[in-house]
Amino acid sequence: MEIIIGKTAGFCFGVENAVSKTNKLLNENNNMFCLGELIHNKQVTKELEKKGLIMIENIEQAKGNVIIRAHGTEKKNYNKAMNMGLKVIDLTCPKVIKIHKIAEEYVSNGYYIFLIGNRSHPETIGTISYCGNNAYIIEHEEDIKKALKNLYISKIKKLLILSQTTFSLDKFNKFVNLIREDTKDKDIQLEIKKTICDTTRLRQEETKEISSKVDVMIIIGGKHSSNTNKLYEIAKKNCTNSILIEDYKQLDLKEIKNYKKIGIMSGASTPKKSIESVVEILNKLC
Repeated sequence: MEIIIGKTAGFCFGVENAVSKTNKLLNENNNMFCLGELIHNKQVTKELEKKGLIMIENIEQAKGNVIIRAHGTEKKNYNKAMNMGLKVIDLTCPKVIKIHKIAEEYVSNGYYIFLIGNRSHPETIGTISYCGNNAYIIEHEEDIKKALKNLYISKIKKLLILSQTTFSLDKFNKFVNLIREDTKDKDIQLEIKKTICDTTRLRQEETKEISSKVDVMIIIGGKHSSNTNKLYEIAKKNCTNSILIEDYKQLDLKEIKNYKKIGIMSGASTPKKSIESVVEILNKLC
């Protein structure tokens, strides 16, 4: 049995930063509030909760201090925290913060904004709050027609396209090409910012490469993780025997042992020990 592990598997910088700083804070404080899940990984969040991290859904539930998760939050929550006298520990991924700043800059210059991303994802919900009133979220190809209709009705002649950091690069490029084609004769000044982070892009490219040459592809990560699900979609296109698991306990060992070449990739919120546990149990099958 040959096992190929993705070089980019494991925590990305934004997740590593959020988890390490939260652990440090918990070592210094008995309890800390966090607005939403710090990251999309059940194993990690459970460990943090045992140390005293309290996950809350509304800023009003916080007392004394509040951590802003790696995905970021809506702009209004910072104002609420200030009015409540809370100490804010902002652990939003720096690349997400950069998108917020880009959005605010272009809004101030009169741009309409298309945000390409998963509509219900916390990062997208946070980012759209920085995009002003003239903005539209595009998650699926069929959303493009409605987005363009709203743009044309607004009479705004300047358009900025942004993306959720963990969105599919292939889908982003496809959507951009469709929008560019529709607007080319409409006197629209089009600006495109490829805000899918490099780590996401490299992970997707490596998943595509590995899954095309193995018998089974294992994607490790949270079922609610956007970037993990994107990797799974990519893997399935190249390897029909692709599976998505959160930890080694979900592996069907009787099935796995029939394969000679196994590929492994993980989402950006998957700790190294989760990957190591999967590799260890696979090695025992050899």
